[in-house]
Amino acid sequence: MNTTKYYFTSEAVSIGHPDHVCDMISDSILDECLKQDKYSRVACETMAKNDVVILAGEITTNAQIDVDNIVKRTIKRIGYTYTPKVINLLSKQSPDIAQGVDVGGAGDQGIMFGYANSETSEYMPLAITMAHKLIMLATEYRQNGKFKFAKPDMKSQVTLEYENGKATRVDTMLMSIQHDENFDENEFKDFIKNEIMVKVAKEYNLNTDFKVLINPTGKFVIGGPEGDAGLTGRKIIVDTYGGYAPHGGGAFSGKDPTKVDRSAAYMARYLAKNIVASGIAEECLLQLSYAIGVPEPISIFINCKDTNKVETDKIIKAIYDNFDLSPKGIIDKLKLRNPIYSETCNGGHFGRRYLDKDKTIECTWEQLDSANIFKRLLD
Repeated sequence: MNTTKYYFTSEAVSIGHPDHVCDMISDSILDECLKQDKYSRVACETMAKNDVVILAGEITTNAQIDVDNIVKRTIKRIGYTYTPKVINLLSKQSPDIAQGVDVGGAGDQGIMFGYANSETSEYMPLAITMAHKLIMLATEYRQNGKFKFAKPDMKSQVTLEYENGKATRVDTMLMSIQHDENFDENEFKDFIKNEIMVKVAKEYNLNTDFKVLINPTGKFVIGGPEGDAGLTGRKIIVDTYGGYAPHGGGAFSGKDPTKVDRSAAYMARYLAKNIVASGIAEECLLQLSYAIGVPEPISIFINCKDTNKVETDKIIKAIYDNFDLSPKGIIDKLKLRNPIYSETCNGGHFGRRYLDKDKTIECTWEQLDSANIFKRLLD
């Protein structure tokens, strides 16, 4: 019997990574605006290098926000101890854009993808799910003091071996984790392998004899914005499906939900997840496209990779019949005017039920309350 074997890899990064530092700053500014004015229009970009943070973009809001203080609080929350110097280049939104958005149209043109499969209980691809779990576990251990010597900047990478479309084993796990200058290298690496890597592999009932790579350059003392410049929106594949599905190219962080780059990508994920959870397909890739100032999507595309039990035109019709895919409809359905965004990059935007379990801040786009709509198509 011929078998098709291949390898697939996904990566993840922590909130201490310079790009995610910028994402969290941009979304923290967005959240503060939404707390005071739920109709705030925010497009906030951040750049960080060394101890300098540069903000640029457009904000139209009735909120009174202290941008410097938000940046400083966010840096401290991530785990860095320096006090940043803030350069604020934010201005108001262009009236040319506002005139189309004010009447309910999309804030920009573009294509957005949503994806789900039955590979994990999260309805996410396995490699990116495991990569995020590695980072989230390492970060948790760093914050509670269990992970000695570790600092905020971390990256992970998971390579899985597939046979006939099914993940059969872990081939390689890679972690690069910033650490103190004076650290016990053996203790540090043993902890990463046995308390983080092996634990995540066992969680998914996979092998523990994988190849291990930890800080392959030898050491990782200088990290965060000191080691590399950070930019908002530069980790869009980490934020979504780890390369397992297409990406429309638009980033999420720092954008209020009138920007379909964000809200329509969340809605596409919601629809794809509910389609797979309904049992009518094992895999679903869904694309939405929009034109600036036009409320409804100009196209819907679905590809279930021949796993669907219902014709795709019937699935698309069910979407049109049951869901309002205008920006306003999406915002209302997913409750996207709430200040929920600052934690979205911490573990990926998809595949998590809660952004903050302690405060039960739920990812509404991960709910399965519409699965029955699609399940009825089997009748």
